[in-house]
Amino acid sequence: MSTGEFWNQKFADATYKYGQQPNVFLAEQAGLIPAGAQVLVPGDGEGRNGVWLAQQGFTVTSVDCSSVGQDKTRALAAERGVQVETVLADLAEWAPQPDSVDAVAVAYLHLPSSLRPKVMADLARALRPGGVLILEAFHPNQLGLTSGGPKDVDMLYTLAGLRSDLLSAGLQGTELVAWEGPVTLDEGPFHQGPAQVTRWVWRRQG
Repeated sequence: MSTGEFWNQKFADATYKYGQQPNVFLAEQAGLIPAGAQVLVPGDGEGRNGVWLAQQGFTVTSVDCSSVGQDKTRALAAERGVQVETVLADLAEWAPQPDSVDAVAVAYLHLPSSLRPKVMADLARALRPGGVLILEAFHPNQLGLTSGGPKDVDMLYTLAGLRSDLLSAGLQGTELVAWEGPVTLDEGPFHQGPAQVTRWVWRRQG
C-alpha cells in the first residue's frame, strides 16, 4: 500500500481525524510570520493548519499525499471562506522551489530517518532568507503513550536529529524555540491525551 492509499483509508469518513482547529504550537508561533506571507504546509492532511493560516491572511500552499485529505481541505476552506492552494504530492518525490516561501509549518509530519534529512533540508531551502520553519512532532518518549503517532522510534523526532539534518545540508540558521517535553493533546480523535513532543522554530539566515 502506498503512503497516499494508507492516508486515504484513514481519512475516508467525514470525521476530521485531527480536528478542525490548528495545532496549538503553530497558532502560538504564527506571530513570527510576516503579514501577507507565503506559507507552505507540508503533510497538511485534512487541512486544519493550512486553512487556519489562510484565515490569518497568509497565502497558503497545502501539500499532502492523500487526495481524500485534500478534498477535506478544500471543503474546510470553502466553509471558512478562504482560498488554499492544494498540491497532491509525496514528499519522497516532490520538493518545493528554493527561496519560494516566507514560512513552513510542519505539524506531525513523521518520516523515516532514511528520508527525513532530505525532506527537512528541502523545506528549509524553500525559505527565503529570514523565513521561519515552525515544527511540532512526537519525540521518542512518545512510545508507550496512547495519544497518537507512529510506533516506530525511527519516525520520531529529536532536536539533535533536526539540527543534524540541516547542518549536514550546509544550511545556516538561528533557533528561536528548541524544546522537548510533555504536552496534553486535544486534536480530534487521533491526538488525545498526554504526549511527548519536540517543538522547534528555526529562522534561515540571510
